[in-house]
Amino acid sequence: MATAPAKSMTKGEIVDHLAGKLGTTKKVATQFLDELNQLAYKQAKKGFTIPGLGKLSVSSRKKRKGRNPQTGAEIIIPAKKVVKFKVGKQCQDAVYPPK
Repeated sequence: MATAPAKSMTKGEIVDHLAGKLGTTKKVATQFLDELNQLAYKQAKKGFTIPGLGKLSVSSRKKRKGRNPQTGAEIIIPAKKVVKFKVGKQCQDAVYPPK
């Protein structure tokens, strides 16, 4: 029988963990996490790397054909820019060690 996947951590749980590990207050840990997020948002267009974790970048998608799943009618999906995250090798090896 398959086990249920582990629940991902909430922001509060991440803040608690950081505060405990770094010996700081939850307020400072929250400010750090919020500032890291804001910096990533601002720098994503240029490419934002979090060492040991991965890289945020912006990519362009071409317009393409798709189908409306309810009616089956063919539609055109417009071109747009999307944010991508590429996991770094160090993170990949830590989560799934090479054999």
